[in-house]
Amino acid sequence: MKRRTFVKASLLSGCLTSAVPFLNPAMASVKQKANKPEYYELRVYTLKNETQQKLVEDYFQNAAIPALNRLGSKNVGVFTEQQPTGQTKIYAIIPYKSLDDFSKSNERLLADATFQQKGAAYLNAPATEPAYERIESSLLEAFSGMPKMEIPANKPRIFELRRYESASEAAGKKKIEMFNIGEIAIFKRVGLTPVFFGEALIGEMRPNLTYLLTFDDMAEHDRNWKAFGGDQEWKKISGMPEYADAKIVSNITRTFLTPTSYSQI
Repeated sequence: MKRRTFVKASLLSGCLTSAVPFLNPAMASVKQKANKPEYYELRVYTLKNETQQKLVEDYFQNAAIPALNRLGSKNVGVFTEQQPTGQTKIYAIIPYKSLDDFSKSNERLLADATFQQKGAAYLNAPATEPAYERIESSLLEAFSGMPKMEIPANKPRIFELRRYESASEAAGKKKIEMFNIGEIAIFKRVGLTPVFFGEALIGEMRPNLTYLLTFDDMAEHDRNWKAFGGDQEWKKISGMPEYADAKIVSNITRTFLTPTSYSQI
């Protein structure tokens, strides 16, 4: 057996061990539902001044988050840039249990009288004084290796949002496979605490994947990334020719974020 095939088989064996079907059909159904991937809308608001920032933040804090929670979208995250160039952008991450929930969310929000009243300043801002300049949105599907968002402890922390672009759809799928067969597990073991992983179904700069990590501070960030780079299991996976970065990743963008006081992540 070739070395890379043996290593890949070894990494998969732990997953296969836990994948034995339940004898009880009801329990199997529960497990299938639990493993169904979430979907995430990632919004990036471009703003020109603090007035717009306050309008968008007030909208999320007082109208959007409570209304989305009522619809079943829990753990809505809202962040500002840690080191903005000029006026900060606002990043919002909205989880959905299904594509159906995502597709019907706007219709349901428009039917929510409390949402309309609380969000009036944002929703009805005139064209001469808009609430924001533009919104960039991406729809992400959670990875099978981490189908649900994992919420970190509620304490002061920083976040790192990373986007990996690929030169082709096949290359992008290969990078996702790399995460699913072992890279996510290595992240967790060395302290690169992930919040979510998602493949972009709709959005800019496709094909790409996006994930969010969290740390207590930059010292922990640097220490844990160094541990990851020196990890022997990581070296085995990244040493496989089919997973070489030059083949499957064409560009990496990272942004450091600070959660707002009302963010649920």
